[in-house]
Amino acid sequence: MLELMKTGAVGVSGVRRTPAVLDALSAIDGADRFRWIKKSQYYYDDLRRLCEFHVEKDKAVLEIGLGSGFVLDACKPANGMGLDFSESVCREARRRYPNYRFDTWNGETELPESVRKAFPNGVDYIVLVNTVGYWQDIQKALDQLRSICNANTRIISVYYNFLWAPVLKTAEHLGLKMPQPALNWLSPRDVRNLLEISGYRVLKTGHRALIPANLGFFADFVNRVASPLPLIGEFGHTHYVIARLPQKIRREDVVASVVIPARNEAGNIEPAVRRMAAVAATRPEKYELIFVEGNSTDNTAAEIKRVLADPSIPKPFPVQFHTQPGKGKGDAVRVGFAKATGNLLMILDADLTVPPEDIPKFVDVYCEGRGEFINGCRLIYKMEKDAMRLLNLFGNKFFSMAFTWLLGQQFKDTLCGTKVLSRANYDRVAAGRTYFGDFDPFGDFDLLFGASKLDLEITEVPIRYRERSYGETNISRWKHGWLLLKMCVYATGKIKFVR
Repeated sequence: MLELMKTGAVGVSGVRRTPAVLDALSAIDGADRFRWIKKSQYYYDDLRRLCEFHVEKDKAVLEIGLGSGFVLDACKPANGMGLDFSESVCREARRRYPNYRFDTWNGETELPESVRKAFPNGVDYIVLVNTVGYWQDIQKALDQLRSICNANTRIISVYYNFLWAPVLKTAEHLGLKMPQPALNWLSPRDVRNLLEISGYRVLKTGHRALIPANLGFFADFVNRVASPLPLIGEFGHTHYVIARLPQKIRREDVVASVVIPARNEAGNIEPAVRRMAAVAATRPEKYELIFVEGNSTDNTAAEIKRVLADPSIPKPFPVQFHTQPGKGKGDAVRVGFAKATGNLLMILDADLTVPPEDIPKFVDVYCEGRGEFINGCRLIYKMEKDAMRLLNLFGNKFFSMAFTWLLGQQFKDTLCGTKVLSRANYDRVAAGRTYFGDFDPFGDFDLLFGASKLDLEITEVPIRYRERSYGETNISRWKHGWLLLKMCVYATGKIKFVR
């Protein structure tokens, strides 16, 4: 810490670098940088895997800090560029990776014009590999990056855990690690704070690499199994923070497609249409309703047709009716989303235990830029007496804790049927569905896991959960509870215990 303080004042913007330090960084030899990367291949391979997991292929990617190109190349961008302090490093990177552009930037000046030309529509991912530790004024540099962010941009900041500082300094003295100047002392909380005061919303934080050196099977096992565990994982060598720059959306530009899966819900069809009509009459956004029915043993299909044909029932929006080819709510939701014409997709359970009158709350959160995947939460307000059975309540609380750990984002109610996301983000979830496979008959977890894999901002909206006024629940507590547990275990291997 004394060494850090000698370089300048320590504050929320980081350590003030002297010109001599910046000059030293800009003078780093490119070939020498690559030699050190090869020496520490195990550590850098872990960085590569981290970025590969969080960055979609074929996107616009700007990598800042490492500059050598191998992390950028691992992300497989359609349009990629790297920035580094050193022109020598950039020259070497251009030679090794001629498909990408490289330029110099130290965070003190405006972004190079070459960056703006490379990404005229903004960038999808900005990957900061150990960069925040070198910037003289971190907040100033983060402010510069705002100008190339669009609605989908993700900032991925990777830095090292300063609990490891004595070990790393010793490794430098022994010639086992690349020498570097004094770095900013930044915890994940510090990085989070810097991002938030610069206008970004933090989505996830995490640690990895309990053993950053190649110790064979032992290191692989510990890093795969122990690093993701609570408390233990916080001693990992690497920490990361993922954030986005929120964008507001005009409600007048929103067309909300409300998909209503309906099985044995004949008594709820007309109330659903009437209540949604009352909602639409007071709102600036537009709506459409999409009923998807299948496998009912009552007259649900006939009731939907009757309501659609009855001119006395107000319908100030288009109403569609489709029959699902398969079984389960997940299949019905996919049919409805495929038929939707709106740019915002919503699920409203036909039992109306989530009141249609609460739908505008979800739209407001989306339009204010406070969430990209918006999940209903039934466990805040007091429920009506028979809205949820006691065992179901305990099950919900268990799964909420499991998902909070599993997905790295706070959850209180994972099983609420009301979920909202944009058409564009749903298309991305659907495109990446092969990563998890078709394993979810409910549809809720397919969407949750997909949204988490894409690092969408998941936000919960409290709603008042009502009793059913017609019919019985389609959920089997034991059968479906066991299935949910198996899906959690499966997803753990695809999200948490993965390298």
